[in-house]
Amino acid sequence: MAKLSVVIITLNEEKNIERCLRSVEGLSDDIVVVDSGSTDLTESICKSFGVHFHTQKWLGYAETKNYANSLARHKLILSLDADEALSDELRKSILNVLANQKSQAYSMNRLTNYCGKWIKHGGWYPDKKIRLFNYDEGAWAGTLIHEAIKLKNGSPVEHLKGDILHYSYHTISDHISQANRFTDLTAYKAFEENRKGSIIKIIFSPIIKFKKDYIFRAGFLDGYSGFVISAISAFATFMKYVKLRQLHNQPVNNDDIKNKPGNRGDEVQQTTD
Repeated sequence: MAKLSVVIITLNEEKNIERCLRSVEGLSDDIVVVDSGSTDLTESICKSFGVHFHTQKWLGYAETKNYANSLARHKLILSLDADEALSDELRKSILNVLANQKSQAYSMNRLTNYCGKWIKHGGWYPDKKIRLFNYDEGAWAGTLIHEAIKLKNGSPVEHLKGDILHYSYHTISDHISQANRFTDLTAYKAFEENRKGSIIKIIFSPIIKFKKDYIFRAGFLDGYSGFVISAISAFATFMKYVKLRQLHNQPVNNDDIKNKPGNRGDEVQQTTD
């Protein structure tokens, strides 16, 4: 039977981490948590589950996750964010992998809970992710945002049944705050790529974003929540381009952006295009 390490990064996740840890109970004898300086009860909750708890200054999304992976005892790694948990079906799928491992990497769908409602449209589902993989075959890669597992050429990927349950936003205010922080990153990334925040993009990109998510990606099927998500995502697109325009007039240091409190922790939902 294959041995599994579960790896999680955290920052002030007392609301979420217990649910995450309970969902992986019995799957692994090696649960690694790397924390970037929590000031709440995250550490004490983690230690009550007997995890291997480490503190590490924030290095960026990909770098911090790769550091956490390097602390794992086993080659097979399940990487989760603190606000995620395994569905019962996905848990069974992972147990089957441990009993009969056939691939070096496994993908799974991520289903997001938004203010108590599961969101299945608007581009938020199935949100396929590679989260179970052999340490020797893959690593986290990415820039300031949108980190993902990059596999060696030819590494086979098998898709598992079941969902990662993503408890993203408890309130609409959480979503707005995250969109504000996230657009700091997306604007700076665009600035580094020498893209421009033209008036045309500022005016029309939010409209296009709303139509894409709410109409063409069927966000309307998620009812009121689908409308709110599409509207906030459109506004985030607006913020991205006005912040980009400001950066061209008032450039800032890269570290001022990526090390802002709150610009760290879990893998954020796609917000802007």
